[in-house]
Amino acid sequence: MDIHELQLFIHLAGTLHFAKTSREMNISPSALSRSIRRLEDECGKVLFLRDNRTVTITEEGKAFEKFAKQVIDSHRNLMNQFRKSEEELSGLIRIYASVTASYTILADILKKFRQKYPRVRIELQTGSASGAIEQVQNGKVDITIAAKPNIFPDSLAFLPLIETPLYFIAPRHPGSVYETVSKQPINWEGTPFILPDKGVSRHMMNAWFHHMHITPEIYASVSGNEAIIAMVALGFGVGIVPKLVIDKSPMKEDIITITSAPKMQPYTVGICTSKRLLASPAVQSFREVSRTLYAV
Repeated sequence: MDIHELQLFIHLAGTLHFAKTSREMNISPSALSRSIRRLEDECGKVLFLRDNRTVTITEEGKAFEKFAKQVIDSHRNLMNQFRKSEEELSGLIRIYASVTASYTILADILKKFRQKYPRVRIELQTGSASGAIEQVQNGKVDITIAAKPNIFPDSLAFLPLIETPLYFIAPRHPGSVYETVSKQPINWEGTPFILPDKGVSRHMMNAWFHHMHITPEIYASVSGNEAIIAMVALGFGVGIVPKLVIDKSPMKEDIITITSAPKMQPYTVGICTSKRLLASPAVQSFREVSRTLYAV
């Protein structure tokens, strides 16, 4: 089986969308379809069910996805071990992080890592912090900077780096939301919320709403802490974001922290990777550099 075709299969298993996979993997839709058919012919099984509208992975496809990820990981580890015998470590590390994590935590790590291992290539993808762990689980990246959820997947390894508290925030400038949170006690059920669409802080807020018997007025569910700060600054509602993000936000002068709000459990932010990749010399070295810079 061809390594590239296995990579195409894994990507398609994550997107379940031929057009998206062909675009992101730089391959024509017809060539992608031929690659998938070759894999199905080799397996003697149907790996995807597709019609004009939807693509669904079969049970055989799910089993093959697990196999394909193991092969890709083993191939990458083998190539890295071969390169390790050379004078300098080389290879590729695919990293996913939020914009804030990229220019705070990750920037320091990459600076030292590049000085020590200049021949290791880095591919960096940025996106919402709430989707970080899924990127590693789906095999799209090797490493992500993420907040550790209460329920952490057994297949992943987590290296804690820092802790950052979570703050309730409101718009600084007068308006209906500012007036609402200025009155004590705060009427939380009458306060519009800007919440993350998923992730650790969304789970925390849902648990808090349940504990306080609050039926929240959710103005918007958005992707990314930066988007929450922007909408709060514009007066659409209140939100909850990590202090790390507030400190680095260009809009921090347009928001205030709600000092009378309840204290939430702080985030533990760290490096998340698949346990299968812990044998990779490049991943090992990246984790070691990170450990020397940060410690919880």
